[in-house]
Amino acid sequence: MVAGKHRFGIDIDGTVTCPATLLPHINRQYNINMTIADVTEYDFLSGFPHPVDRQQFNLWFKENEPYMYQVSELAADAQAILTEWQKKYELYYISARGTNVFDVTKNWFAEFNVPYDHIELIGSHNKLEVAKKHQVEAFFEDKHDNAVQIAEELSIPVVLFDTPYNQKPVPTNVIRVSNWLEANEWICKNF
Repeated sequence: MVAGKHRFGIDIDGTVTCPATLLPHINRQYNINMTIADVTEYDFLSGFPHPVDRQQFNLWFKENEPYMYQVSELAADAQAILTEWQKKYELYYISARGTNVFDVTKNWFAEFNVPYDHIELIGSHNKLEVAKKHQVEAFFEDKHDNAVQIAEELSIPVVLFDTPYNQKPVPTNVIRVSNWLEANEWICKNF
C-alpha cells in the first residue's frame, strides 16, 4: 500500500460501466425490448418476457462477451471522479470477468481514460478473498450479495450503486448511491 493512500476495491460491470450497457446486445439477439427496470435480480434472464434456455443464453453471452465489454458504455461521471480519486487513493478494480477478456478490459480502460492502479479479473463473483488480500478499505459494487458479504466479513463500507436488481435490505455499512456524484460526496465526507 502506498503510504498515506487509502485503497478502494471497485467492481467494473454495472459500477464503472452503465448497468444497462449490455441490454441493447441482448435485446437485438433475442428480439425483445427489455429495460433495466425489468431486471429485478442479478440475472438478465429475470427480465425476459418469456422463458429462455439458460445454457444457450450462457453460450451466446460467453461468445459475445469480448465485443460487448469492448463497446461498454461508461457510467456517467465515473471517469472524472476516478481521475480525481487517483490523486488521493489507490484504485483496485476487482471484477467477476474472466481472464479471457483481460486485454479487452485494459484496452477499454485506456480508450475511456479510466485510471487504475491494479485490475484483477477473477472469473467468479466471490470477491471477498481478493478484497481481503489487497486490503481494500472501501468497495464499490452493484451486486447485492457481494456488497453485503464484503461489508459484513471485512467490516468496511461498501458503496452500492442502486439498480432494480439489488433492492433487498442491506446492513448499515452498505451505502446506497444513485450515481458517481453521490458516491464521491460520500467518499469526500468519510475518507
